Order: sequence, then structure tokens, then C-alpha cells
Amino acid sequence: VQLQASGGGLVQAGDSLRLSCVASGRAFRNYSAGWFRQGPGKEREFVAYINWGGGGTNYADSVRGRFTISKDNARNTVHLQMNSLKPEDTAVYYCAAQGSGQNYRRPNAWGYWGQGTLVTVSS
Repeated sequence: VQLQASGGGLVQAGDSLRLSCVASGRAFRNYSAGWFRQGPGKEREFVAYINWGGGGTNYADSVRGRFTISKDNARNTVHLQMNSLKPEDTAVYYCAAQGSGQNYRRPNAWGYWGQGTLVTVSS
């Protein structure tokens, strides 16, 4: 499975962005998916998780209520809708697929990664 993330950009605080991640291969529809981010000088951190069918989601406390993850298995795509963006959301955002069980908050629990898309939020 190969993942291609897009949708990043430069926005102002309070704005919205929608990130997309397109996957190659039919196996993607059977995988959970997630988004992580890595800010300047920081470790990669969990942002959002969705199970293979899209019926179960979870979020980091820092984004819950502002971000929404969704999965479209017909189009092999996972999205991250980001609203009410804050300067602290500035990071490179990575999509991931095939999370391992309940360890999905850990980067090393994922089998496939996209290349990352930069989100910059100015104050």
C-alpha cells in the first residue's frame, strides 16, 4: 500500500483545512487509518484514528472537537477535516494505514506511511 497525502498549506488562526490521503491497492479498505503530526523540534504525535470500516474513531485531546477523520473505502481515501486551527497545530501531517490493535497512538504500530503535508497556522 502506498499513501499520498495532500491538502496542507498556510492559513490563519481560526481557519479550516481538509487533508486528504489517497491509497493505492485494494487492501486499504481492510485497514484502519490514522493521522499523525510532527512539529518543529518535536516527536511525531498521534492526531486521529479511524477503524477499517469508518465506524470507530478516536482523537488526541488537543484536537478533539476541532478535527474530524473520515474514510471513504470506495475511493481509497482518508480525510482529516481541521477546523478552528491554532498556531500550535503547525506541523507536518502524516497519514498512516494498518494500525496494530489498541496501540494505534504509537507511530511504530503502523505499517504504512504517507510522505507528509505541511500545515502552517499563523497567529
